[in-house]
Amino acid sequence: MRLGVTMFPTDRSMDIRELARATEERGFSSLYVPEHTHIPTSRATPAPTGDEELPEYYRRTLDPFVALTAAAAVTSRLRVGTGICLVAQRDPVVTAKEVATLDFLSGGRFTFGIGFGWNVEEMADHGGEYRERRAVAREKVLAMQRLWQDDEAEFSGEHVKISPSWSWPKPVQKPYPPVLIGGGGGPSLFAHIAEYADGWIPIGGRGLTQALPELRAALETAGREPDTIQVVPFGTLPNQGKLDHYATLGIDDVILQLPSAPADKVMKVLDGYDQFVTGANG
Repeated sequence: MRLGVTMFPTDRSMDIRELARATEERGFSSLYVPEHTHIPTSRATPAPTGDEELPEYYRRTLDPFVALTAAAAVTSRLRVGTGICLVAQRDPVVTAKEVATLDFLSGGRFTFGIGFGWNVEEMADHGGEYRERRAVAREKVLAMQRLWQDDEAEFSGEHVKISPSWSWPKPVQKPYPPVLIGGGGGPSLFAHIAEYADGWIPIGGRGLTQALPELRAALETAGREPDTIQVVPFGTLPNQGKLDHYATLGIDDVILQLPSAPADKVMKVLDGYDQFVTGANG
């Protein structure tokens, strides 16, 4: 089992380059970071954490592509990924270029974790409609896949239109970096995964025993082989029993949660996870 980590990198947390080096040195396989361009002060949307106040690190988060490029530049084996990128709020042509460039510069070490978004006001500032976010995200990913694969790419949908275009570099990974969709399990999410993604990021990893047969059924209905899909429990607070349970479900990658904090606090948690890395590699 491969173990990775995720953290909200901010202007007050441990430097992303230091974290990347420390993560790779300790045998972790990957480092994921989230995305929020900004947090509107109205705070009309309830915090997804269930907290009365949204944690400060949401408003201070670094740009994920810049942060991950810095992380990739100081490592040689560490996989870097978005967990998650808010594609419904982004320009698909620019995002396709960023993904391809990061995969190119890292030597094929990028994983594109995406999500549909939860903050209504943040999305509105980007010109997005909350109720349309899933349909918009779907078309943007499908359009990006054309830009990554085709020498002359084009796309025509309800929400995205790209005239015949050239876009290089192409990603090192073929046909493109893995696309993993984050979110709660269910028919809608699993239909998206079955159509255009390479895996699922279940946040926290609860309820997998019940959800995995539903995911497999959705994939089979779409004519896809279930064993080719990655399931990556994300933001996990580990114990050996939990990791052993994941292993019995055929899960090969688990992403552990780190605090968004200065280096001394992050390193204490990271070093505490060393026992699980040793066990996974043993």
